[in-house]
Amino acid sequence: MRPPERRATGRPRTARTARLLYGASLAAALVVPSAVPAQAAPVPRTPAADGAKGQELPGMPTALDPRAEAVACTPASKEQAKKQDWSRQRLDLDRLHRHTTGSGVTVALISTGVDPGAEGLDGRVTAQGQAADDCVGQGTFLAGLIAGAGGPTPRLAGVAPGAKILALRGTDRRGQPDPALVTAAVRAATTAKADVIAVAVALPRKDTALTRAVAEARKAGAVVVASATPEPPSRGSADEIPSRAYWPAGEPGVLAVADMLPAGARPDGALPTEGIDLAAPGAGVVSGGPRGTGHYLGGGVAVATAYTAGAAAAVRATHPEASADAVARRLTATAYPADIPQLDAYAAVTTVLGDTGAPVGGAERAAEPVAVRDTSDTDRATGRAVLFVLLGSAGVLSLLWAGFALSRARARGWRPAGAGNPDQG
Repeated sequence: MRPPERRATGRPRTARTARLLYGASLAAALVVPSAVPAQAAPVPRTPAADGAKGQELPGMPTALDPRAEAVACTPASKEQAKKQDWSRQRLDLDRLHRHTTGSGVTVALISTGVDPGAEGLDGRVTAQGQAADDCVGQGTFLAGLIAGAGGPTPRLAGVAPGAKILALRGTDRRGQPDPALVTAAVRAATTAKADVIAVAVALPRKDTALTRAVAEARKAGAVVVASATPEPPSRGSADEIPSRAYWPAGEPGVLAVADMLPAGARPDGALPTEGIDLAAPGAGVVSGGPRGTGHYLGGGVAVATAYTAGAAAAVRATHPEASADAVARRLTATAYPADIPQLDAYAAVTTVLGDTGAPVGGAERAAEPVAVRDTSDTDRATGRAVLFVLLGSAGVLSLLWAGFALSRARARGWRPAGAGNPDQG
């Protein structure tokens, strides 16, 4: 959310250590390439989200190759994930769903489209125009993260499995963003009175018509969540691209979202930008697609945007009286404090906020940003704790031994051990 505060927010929580350690162990293995030319070859296979040897899931592309002569849609996955991935554990979705499923809330998803009949989304998707044709598959993948019921695997449900999805196309059929389509989609979402608008694309140039459309959406009461950057280039280095703003994430009042790895850092090669409001899981994430009942592994800024939009839907369902700005403040105020505050969906729904907007009983806003959460520190801290316990135990044993030795010496009349008794021959 652009104005006016850009500082780290939230309060420390130590109960998440086990989940964070689990996620950190997966960080290196679960990153999916940002773009896959699906029509040139079958979608490449990547390690399973549960880390099980021998099980693999196909990767979900973010766009299809714009240079290919013919469009071949992303093929169906024949694989099923067996376990809940790290991202859902990180967001405490099992506990969150005991409080709310986002029922009664509509999330407008502006992406590559959504298949209304996709697994776990039956009956809760309305697709306008060409949005029912999701050739890339990413939009359906994201819809599953927002509002999917998980199909036969309930623990792979989205953040708000009771919410409804309004699917809107913000790209061409190959997944290339189009400013005119994004603008039309935001306006359609406003007309439909969507409670949350998730813009899973990022445009490199500010557009006057889009600026007006976003302002109208916010005036109508919608929470607008947008990807802070596009996905990094599949060729070349993102390090060579200067930091800049992208749109509509750069518009006032829009929650700008970036992706993060299990350890809390942004992925290597992520495009640089300023003014990011939240980071959310964006690597090694499992969801379904528009064809078949199998699972895919995906990642990127759009994935993080979908998770944040789902959290916004959960908050709106739990706090229906809250304004769009209040929902946005709640999401940032309850985030884990870091250089980029990290989304905590469970805390966003359950935390009691004071009159100042800070969590009751929690820390006030930090005067300066703190370091990005990296669970490698937890490993070191755990090691130090074990060392302290061992040293403490050694100290206690030393005291006990000293007491024992003292009593024995007193009994010998303070003579050295092994010396004879002078009263004996």
